[in-house]
Amino acid sequence: MNVLYEDNHIIIINKRAGEIVQGDKTGDKPLSEIVKEYLKEKYNKPGNVFCGVTHRLDRPTSGVVVFAKTSKALSRLNEMFRNDSVEKLYWAIVKNRPLRTEDVLIHYLIKNEKNNKSTAYNTEKPQAKKAVLHYKLISTSQNYNLLEVDLETGRHHQIRCQLSKIGCPIKGDLKYGADRSNPDGSISLHARYISFIHPVSKIKIEITAPVPDDNLWKAFEASV
Repeated sequence: MNVLYEDNHIIIINKRAGEIVQGDKTGDKPLSEIVKEYLKEKYNKPGNVFCGVTHRLDRPTSGVVVFAKTSKALSRLNEMFRNDSVEKLYWAIVKNRPLRTEDVLIHYLIKNEKNNKSTAYNTEKPQAKKAVLHYKLISTSQNYNLLEVDLETGRHHQIRCQLSKIGCPIKGDLKYGADRSNPDGSISLHARYISFIHPVSKIKIEITAPVPDDNLWKAFEASV
């Protein structure tokens, strides 16, 4: 487990692709439990250890995840995520180069619970949720392009769905139109950066998560 930051109230982890943040129907051990075990061992704590989930990342996605170590921090962080007072930037590797080097994408997303997939529409639809993101092209290689994505809304599979809608599915993301999977089952989407005012100390926290240990990711990281 890669700890990027820790104090009395919060702990920030660089999640590996394939890990789940919170328990789900698979029954696989979630990152929240792994963090609890780490805290219990590190501080030699008897009984139950508190570890609150403040936000989530899709299972095949990597990058920065914030957990709360106290209930005070959890309630305040939950409020901050709800109010969009947390800044998050994502990196996405796509094969097709977008038409514009930077743009604001506005779509209307409908989630299908049966296949756990969202569909993006250009116009409003009943039950659809408005989705807004900003992207810019920040690096290119011979076969791939690196986009930096800033989310304005937090919808189900939003980045994956919206980039696919403009013809730029994320590398490895078969669900949203990539032509092949990544060998490790990941998709090339990484929660790269997070910034927020600490819920208790009120100091500004800024965290950048190193990219996965993969040649293409490393080459892109070095090029930016």
